[in-house]
Amino acid sequence: MIRLCNSMDTEEIYQIINDAAQAYRGVIPDDRYHNPYMTIEELNQEMNDGVVFWGFEENNKLIGVMGIQDKIDVSLIRHAYVRTSQRKSGIGTKLLSHLMDLTTKPILIGTWNSADWAIRFYVKNGFRLVSPSEKNKLLTTYWNVPDRQIETSVVLCDSKWSS
Repeated sequence: MIRLCNSMDTEEIYQIINDAAQAYRGVIPDDRYHNPYMTIEELNQEMNDGVVFWGFEENNKLIGVMGIQDKIDVSLIRHAYVRTSQRKSGIGTKLLSHLMDLTTKPILIGTWNSADWAIRFYVKNGFRLVSPSEKNKLLTTYWNVPDRQIETSVVLCDSKWSS
């Protein structure tokens, strides 16, 4: 079941993100990976900044989460994670489809350029990579990330996006 998450879910969202983000260890640049990958304070800040999390729940337990953030003329998909033990079971696709149905705006997604599994997932679900120059512009316009993350990331867009 997909449901809207609330502040009571913060600890569980935190656990899911940090469990799933272990896949980044040794894949993304060492200077961008740390443990925990996202602190509880960073998660709370993301939520305060307008990231709305939706969760996939089974047996009253969240097993996947994905956020959506309204940015005036676009929607950003943020922090898409499924528990390691539940990967490749369709949960990410279900969450993404649900979030895509929530907005009529173009959707943008940022991820690490070395996270080839994430890029393949989004492409399989109808997204395409933007050019490197457009990526740089989008990351500085819609995200608040350091230059090093901009260097090592990609942006994907849906069919509603026109540059």
